[in-house]
Amino acid sequence: MSTKYIQGLIVCLIAMALNLTSCQVLNKYSSPQIDADNLFRDEMPTDTTTIADIPWEAYFMDYYLQSLIRQGLTNNYDLKIANSRIKQAEANLSTARAAYFPNVALVGQVTETTSLNGSYHDEQYMLGISATWELDIWGKLNRQSRARYAQFLNSHEYRNLIQTSLIANIATSYYALMALDEQLRITRETSESLKETVITMQALKNAGQQNAAAVEQSRSLQLATEVLIPDLENQIRQLENSICLLIGRKSGSVPRSSINIKERLPQQLSHGVPVQMLSKRPDVRQAELSFRSAFELTNAAQASFYPSITLNSGSAIGYSASTLSDFFKPENLFANIIGGLTQPLFAKNQLRANLKIARAQQEEALLTFEKTVLNAGREVSDVLYSYQSSLSKNEIRVKQIESLHKSVYYTQELLKAGEANYTEVLTAERNLLTAQINQVIDKLQQLQSSVNLYKALGGGLK
Repeated sequence: MSTKYIQGLIVCLIAMALNLTSCQVLNKYSSPQIDADNLFRDEMPTDTTTIADIPWEAYFMDYYLQSLIRQGLTNNYDLKIANSRIKQAEANLSTARAAYFPNVALVGQVTETTSLNGSYHDEQYMLGISATWELDIWGKLNRQSRARYAQFLNSHEYRNLIQTSLIANIATSYYALMALDEQLRITRETSESLKETVITMQALKNAGQQNAAAVEQSRSLQLATEVLIPDLENQIRQLENSICLLIGRKSGSVPRSSINIKERLPQQLSHGVPVQMLSKRPDVRQAELSFRSAFELTNAAQASFYPSITLNSGSAIGYSASTLSDFFKPENLFANIIGGLTQPLFAKNQLRANLKIARAQQEEALLTFEKTVLNAGREVSDVLYSYQSSLSKNEIRVKQIESLHKSVYYTQELLKAGEANYTEVLTAERNLLTAQINQVIDKLQQLQSSVNLYKALGGGLK
């Protein structure tokens, strides 16, 4: 077989593959259409400024919190698992792309023929390349590769989702820890104050101005307040351990600042327009990539109905000669190329079932995407309203606490003058403690709402 013939045969096969590839069923992917109007309920924003564009280092200014977040981004086990999933997705993508290329193997063979009487002896040497190659005429392999690529991008978005959640969880836990510290401080101070009340009641009893019931009632309130301290200390210890787990280290104490009740938070957190939020949120992008993968797999299932052309394992190109000295001469070049055209016949029922499954999975992915978009809008709407609602209580709460401080002082003075009874004093002190604790809860709600909004808008990825 001449060298020119073999070269021409190879060129013809390549040209045929390229020409038939143009016969691929084209069904271009486009992102699902979404209605972003009024996605944040009553919010109709036009300002594109959004806190999601702020790097987390600039958004969370507390030094200790920044240190905890950095440790979490380095050591958190969920984030490490997400990184390992990216590596798995990269391997799957490489496998899909490898399907474009032939499976090539080096083939060597020595054939020795000898007659029974020994009068004839012949040796034949062969060295060549064997290949198996499916020509991607209808785009099935291409679609499968695109699906794997979407899954690869999905793994990155999964990591981004873990990162935004991790930053938010560390921040909310940190703020909760500071709030517990403040509640513990207030409870201890109140307990000490109530001890003074018990002493006062005892002195008034000794002077004949109060009875034993007044002393015991005041002591009961003091003990009821003091018994809250071990529970608060236990909550603090458990929350410290939870933060340590988030940042990937052994349980221990967590350095932190103290919460500043009087610190004013911004009255309005910039949240931008819904389209920005949808383009940044990792869970929305994950859902869209899942739909994209299902779309490509549906097209691959459709392409399975068409015939496939393959060069099977018997195909080989190389040299064959009877002596090693003549092995690489051009006239000894040979080609054994076997092509196959396979048209599914009896497997069509299975192919139809596969196509139905793929279409159903595509529909499921689309519905999941739409649900994820609605849920994202709901989260932003809820957080915005919760934040504004909490801010509106600040001024009222300050006035309430000022009034209760005065109430405690006045009732104590009236008690000493014999113009008030002990229950009025105890009620005023109990109400003051409750209001102070609620003020801390208000502050915590505002801090955590600012974190939740940052997460809901897709912040924390820079």
